[in-house]
Amino acid sequence: MCWARQFVFLTSRGYRAAKHRLPSVRKLRDEILVTEIRQLHKQHYSVYGRRKMHALLTRAGWVIGRDQTERLMKIAGVRGVRRSKRAFTTTSDVRDQLPGDLVERQFVADGPMKLLVCDITYVATWAGFAYTAFIIDVFDRKIVGWNVASTLKAEILPLQALEMAAWQSGGTLDGAVHHSDHGSNYMSMVYSNRVRELGAIPSTGTVGDSYDNALAESVNALYKAELIRMRGPWKTVEEVELATLEYVWWWNNERLHGELGRRTPVEVETAYYAEAQSLVTTVE
Repeated sequence: MCWARQFVFLTSRGYRAAKHRLPSVRKLRDEILVTEIRQLHKQHYSVYGRRKMHALLTRAGWVIGRDQTERLMKIAGVRGVRRSKRAFTTTSDVRDQLPGDLVERQFVADGPMKLLVCDITYVATWAGFAYTAFIIDVFDRKIVGWNVASTLKAEILPLQALEMAAWQSGGTLDGAVHHSDHGSNYMSMVYSNRVRELGAIPSTGTVGDSYDNALAESVNALYKAELIRMRGPWKTVEEVELATLEYVWWWNNERLHGELGRRTPVEVETAYYAEAQSLVTTVE
């Protein structure tokens, strides 16, 4: 007989059996899931918290609850990323006559490429600042245009993002509302003229109110939190550009968005056109 715990006796045979007992099914499953969580967390820029990790595991076929996901994430030593405070990059020109606000903080659309929001953010590198311009489709949160440059000049930075958005839409933005802040690069003649040439309708928020372009600024904040802070410091503008290319692909094709019901922008876009096609087929 041996003394194992206070007021508990255990035979030597029982002790040896317990010592060599195989791990339980739960323990084995936890070990597998911890490894899976670490791999998925790393694969998705190490940014997912409990909710999105739970959704990701569910999509992968695992039957698991949110509380269990949170417990295993702690064991795995991973957690979601937090956003930083907003940095201001807008420089307005008081001499410009601004377009009206056609959005009024209602960031909703009933289909792709009907409401586009735009904004610019910056990234500090060893070689100076890199500036990133994004154009986001409000309907499916897809980044449809982007550009990284070492300058804020309208014809170099945001204009290239605008051309990319138009190219993805077949060379035109007919009828789309183009919503931005009142930055001088968006209000410049070369940019605003091109917006109208492509058939888009310009819209801007009120001066000095960040909430009027909140969706675009939210994307910027996520970009800084999920990519820039996680993988810095950055050496060159070109390094930021390559990383942004990879990030945009992940954002559109793999990142789960809470606003989209834990779906990706591409999934939402595909579902929209599939439903539209089925309605056409039914009518015919």
